[in-house]
Amino acid sequence: MTSSWQLWAILSAVFAALTAIFAKVGVEGINSDLATLIRTVIVLITLTLILFATGQFSHPGPISAKSWLFLLLSGLGTGASWLCYFRALKLGPATLVAPIDKLSVVLVALFGVAFLGERPSLNGWLGIALISAGAVLIAVKS
Repeated sequence: MTSSWQLWAILSAVFAALTAIFAKVGVEGINSDLATLIRTVIVLITLTLILFATGQFSHPGPISAKSWLFLLLSGLGTGASWLCYFRALKLGPATLVAPIDKLSVVLVALFGVAFLGERPSLNGWLGIALISAGAVLIAVKS
């Protein structure tokens, strides 16, 4: 497989879009937290199978305390995000929930600047502003 981050980012966007559509249909008629649990178990089983199939699970190598801490925090953030996302999908249309959820792109940029020292270019900031404006325009009822 290619190591191009752009390809993986595009695939991530495609699967995230499919996730929103599948989740909206899947959450109908059941509790949104239960739906999140079911999804999480499926993700866990799938990733475990992938790691075993590729031999990555047998020799993970050393994992630092810092990595454990930040992976724990990331996991907690993911869980909270998924619970909120499924609740939002249960209550609202996917066409409005997903764009608001994608404000995470804007927040990642802001957090990246604040905590990681990243510096988006002028075009980067313009894109961030356009994403913000687009999400607001989609979400605001006319």
